[in-house]
Amino acid sequence: MTGHDAHPDEAPERASSSRSSWNTIKPRPKGGRPYATSLSFAFALTAVMTALVLVAVLGVVWEGQFMAYTRSNMQAIADSTAASISEAYAREGELDEDVAAVAESASSVSPDIVVQVTAADGTVLYDDTWASADSTGSARGEKPVPSQVPTSHEAVVSASITAPDGEVVGTVRLWAFGSDALLTKTDSAFRSNSYGAIATAAAIAAVLACVIGYFVSRSIARPIQRITSTAKQIRNGDLTARSGVTGSDEIGQLGETFDDMASTIERDLKLEHRLTGDVAHELRTPLMALQATIEAMQDGVLPADDEHFETIAGEVRRLSRLIDAMLRLSRLENGTTEVKAERTDMVYLVRSLVSAQHQLFHERGLHLRFVDETHGELYADVDPDLIREAVVNLMSNAMRYTNADGWVKVSLRQDRSDVLVSVQDTGIGIAKEDIPQTFSRFWRSDVSRERVSGGLGVGLAITKEIVDRHNGTILVESELGKGTTFTLRIPLRRPRKPRDE
Repeated sequence: MTGHDAHPDEAPERASSSRSSWNTIKPRPKGGRPYATSLSFAFALTAVMTALVLVAVLGVVWEGQFMAYTRSNMQAIADSTAASISEAYAREGELDEDVAAVAESASSVSPDIVVQVTAADGTVLYDDTWASADSTGSARGEKPVPSQVPTSHEAVVSASITAPDGEVVGTVRLWAFGSDALLTKTDSAFRSNSYGAIATAAAIAAVLACVIGYFVSRSIARPIQRITSTAKQIRNGDLTARSGVTGSDEIGQLGETFDDMASTIERDLKLEHRLTGDVAHELRTPLMALQATIEAMQDGVLPADDEHFETIAGEVRRLSRLIDAMLRLSRLENGTTEVKAERTDMVYLVRSLVSAQHQLFHERGLHLRFVDETHGELYADVDPDLIREAVVNLMSNAMRYTNADGWVKVSLRQDRSDVLVSVQDTGIGIAKEDIPQTFSRFWRSDVSRERVSGGLGVGLAITKEIVDRHNGTILVESELGKGTTFTLRIPLRRPRKPRDE
């Protein structure tokens, strides 16, 4: 009774934990920003960011270099002026206003430069702003007031006036009028114009980036849109739709791969539809025979004797073989059939198969022979039972589609690290367009459908799966009316799996 005493709230939890859901794709997905717009925006943003980085670099590097350049020019003027005054002082023997007036030549360099000469005691001997002083004040004999020297050390340059013995007798000072930095109006205009040009170039670059990004994104987005449109057509049932996108780049490869996938899907669906019809046909034939025989026996038309019971048993066995073959193929495809590889003498294996089938071929009026091109033993790591089944399937297929007095040749040879088993016949052959479908289950060419083959329709499919499990391949060569050759290529050495796997 304790097993039924679970809490009532636990049942809903168990039910919800096993619940699952599935939803279809929306016929009209939610719209978003177009790819062309996003890429154009990315191009423009890149251009703007580049301009901003350039402005930042100019602000840090170019601005400092430009200020150092203007300061060095000012300093050169100050040094030249101080040297001229020092020469005049050496001739006159004293530093007065007449000697200091030599600095007037420096004032003529630029109207934005203020030149001031002071004596060793700080007395202003020359100031080029005095030239623009009020004429009435000069007439009254009043000495003009000298200009106020900027307090910032970075705003002024100076040079010493020296006597012939090296004594400093005065100083020449220069600064830019109305500026806290050593920038004249011309220098300031040049700097402003430079930054304005950079801003204009950034705006033009952003516009060009948008235009280029728009056209580039359109060229990139156009094939993507074609692929998307094709995918929608296929989703809506038009399996013949193709994007037609080709090229050597990634988008071209995507388009080619997408079209190949679409072709594969179309082919597989056609094969699936054909498979459904073939399976129905393969099952209906023995079932109809069973039904007709049993009903005739029930109605008294046919006697319930051993002969008719054997007919029923034969059809049941045919159904059983068909179902067993389908189950075997399914296990091979799902990988549930284990490949028990062992060192096997392929020459002995194939020769024994040919010997065992020789009488059966003889009864059908066919010639069967074995050709050993190895001239000795040839060992390979294979599952002998599976390889035997694959070769028997090929031999049975050759026997069914070869006319009386025809030949079937089974040959064995080595090609480097592979063993090749070939089954060649002189049968009806396979059309070129039908060869890719040769290994599809229940598939038969139109030519082979015209004759009673008696096969189950899955033998070649099983053979392909067996070879695939051995990491091998199958080559099909055929010509209508002349015959077919199937060649199994199987590696001699099979990779060993680690024990921990």
